Amino acid sequence: MHPLSGPRPDAVAALADRVERAASGSLRFLLGIAGSPGSGKTTLATALVAALNARNPGTAVALPMDGFHLANATLDRLDRHDRKGAIDTFDGWGFLALLHRVRTETGHTVFAPSFRREVDEGIAGEIAIEPEARVVVVEGNYLLVEDGPWARVRDALDEAWFCSAPSAVREVRLVERHTRHGRTVEAATAWAREVDGVNAALIEATRGRADLVVSGEIV
Repeated sequence: MHPLSGPRPDAVAALADRVERAASGSLRFLLGIAGSPGSGKTTLATALVAALNARNPGTAVALPMDGFHLANATLDRLDRHDRKGAIDTFDGWGFLALLHRVRTETGHTVFAPSFRREVDEGIAGEIAIEPEARVVVVEGNYLLVEDGPWARVRDALDEAWFCSAPSAVREVRLVERHTRHGRTVEAATAWAREVDGVNAALIEATRGRADLVVSGEIV
C-alpha cells in the first residue's frame, strides 16, 4: 500500500493517470474504492470519474454499493432499520452478481440501482453502464470485508483503494449529512457514533487489503 493525498485536482489527475495505465488493454476495468462512512469515497469516486471522462468522454462510470441497501420495508420486517448501513442491511449477493454482469456483459447496457438520500431508498435501474464504459469505479463501505459474499468482492475488482479520513473529520461530515436529511443535531450525532461508528470499526480493519490508501480529506 502507498499513501496518496487527495482529492485535490492535482491528486485526482495523478490517480486518473494511474487508472489509465492499469486499464490499458482491458476491455473493462473495475476499480473499487472502499472506506468508512464520511471518509470522502463518494466525492473521490465522482471526481475521478469526471477526470477520466474529461479525457475520454463516456468511458468511465461510477457504481455505488449503496444501491443495494435493503428496502426500508424489508429492514422493518427484519428489525434492522435502526442500524441501516450495517453490513447485513445490504444485498451482498445481489451486489456481487451485478459486478459479475458488469465484468462479462460488455456488449450491451447493464442497468444498476442508485441510492437517493432524499427518499432514503435504492432506485432500480437508474445507472446505465454502457458498452463504451471501460472503467467502472465501484465505491462502498464493505468492498474489502472478508466474510460472506463480500469475501468475493475483492476478487471481482481489478484494483482496490481505501479512502481514509480521521474519525473526527468523518463524524463532522456525517452529522452535517444526517441533519441535512432531517435529523436533529442530537439524533445525527448519536447515529454517527452509535451506528456509523460501529460500522467504521469493521471497515477500518480492512484497509490492509487495499492496493492504495488515498486521503479523503479535501485540502
